[in-house]
Amino acid sequence: MAEVLTLTVEAADDGVRLDRWFRRRWPHLTNIQIQKLARSGQIRVNGGRAKAETRLPAGAQVRVPPLPEATAIDRPATISPREAAFARSLVLYEDDQVLALNKPAGLAVQGGTKTERHVDGLTLAWGEGLERPRLAHRLDRDTSGVLVLGKSPAAAARLAGAFAHRRTQKIYWAIVAGVPKPQQGTIELALAKRGVGDREMMTPAGLKDPKAEPAVTDFSTLSRAGQTAAWLALRPVTGRTHQLRAHLLAIGHPILGDPKYNTEGSQALSGALKLQLHARRIVLPHPRGGELVIEAPLSPEMRAGFDRFGFAEAEAPVDPFAALVRPRGPAAAKRGSRPSPPPAPGREPAAPARGRPR
Repeated sequence: MAEVLTLTVEAADDGVRLDRWFRRRWPHLTNIQIQKLARSGQIRVNGGRAKAETRLPAGAQVRVPPLPEATAIDRPATISPREAAFARSLVLYEDDQVLALNKPAGLAVQGGTKTERHVDGLTLAWGEGLERPRLAHRLDRDTSGVLVLGKSPAAAARLAGAFAHRRTQKIYWAIVAGVPKPQQGTIELALAKRGVGDREMMTPAGLKDPKAEPAVTDFSTLSRAGQTAAWLALRPVTGRTHQLRAHLLAIGHPILGDPKYNTEGSQALSGALKLQLHARRIVLPHPRGGELVIEAPLSPEMRAGFDRFGFAEAEAPVDPFAALVRPRGPAAAKRGSRPSPPPAPGREPAAPARGRPR
C-alpha cells in the first residue's frame, strides 16, 4: 500500500488495541513493524501520536501510512480443515446476519503476545474479507459462554452499538465463595485499572480518582451449598474490564477458580476448579428487527463446579432478577453497594432453548 489513508474506527472495534486493529486489516504486518510506525509518529489517532497498545474509541480517525506489501509467505491462506470444523462446532446460533458461538474457557477472543489461537482467527472458517464475521463484544479468556459476532460489517456495527448503548441483557452464572447477604442486590462500585501487564487489575476507586469508571452489577443467589459457596446469576449493567470478578471480590465473595481476583480462602476452596464464570444468556436486538435470545449450555469447567457443590440447572428461574428493584439512571453508579430485598419465593425451571428470535 503506497498511499496514506485515514480510516474511521467502527463501533465493532470500540476499545480494541491499535496494534490489533492494524493486524486485523493487514495480518502480514508484524508487531515490531506496527510499533515502529507508531513510535515514529507515522500512525496517528485523531491527529496525535499513539502507542501500539492504545485502545481506540469508536469514531476515532486513524492515519495509516504507506505499508509494506504482503509477500506470498506472509499472506494467510485459510485455517486448517480441523480448525474450521472446531470453529463450526462452537455455533449456538447462525443466520445471514448473526453468529453466536459457545466460547470455551481458555480460548482467547483476540490475538496478542504469545496468543496464536483465538476466536478472531477461527472466524476464517466462514471466509475472508467481508465474509469474515466480526466480534460485537468480548469475553475474558477464561470465561466460557455466549459470544456474538456480526456476519457483515453493517451487522457487526449494529450489534456492537446495541452492546455499547446497553440495549442488550447479559446474564452470567458464577460460583462464589460464601453466601452474599442479602441474597439479591446491586453492586455500585467504581473501578480503576492499576498495575502493568499481567499484574494489571481492576480495583475499587473513589469517584474523585481520575481513573475511576462507574460500574454497576446486579446479582441474585440461585442456590447455595450451606454457607460454603453460592451459585449466583450476575447481570452487568456497565461493561468494565473484569467488572464481575472485581465486584465479587470487593464484596467479599470472590469467584472460585479465579487466578487473579481471589483471597487465600477462595483459593483453598477452589482446589482444582477453573474459573467458575459462564456467560449463560444474551438477549439482544437482531440487526433486522425483533429480539434474539441466545443461551449457552454449561461448560465442562462450570459442570465440575456444579457437580462438586450439588447445584442443578433446573434450580434457576427464568428471570432471576424479577424481584430486583434498584435505582435507575446515572446516579445508580455513584454509590457503594446497595443491595435489594431477597427475591420472592417460587421459581420456574430455566428455559431450554439455546438460540431463538422472538
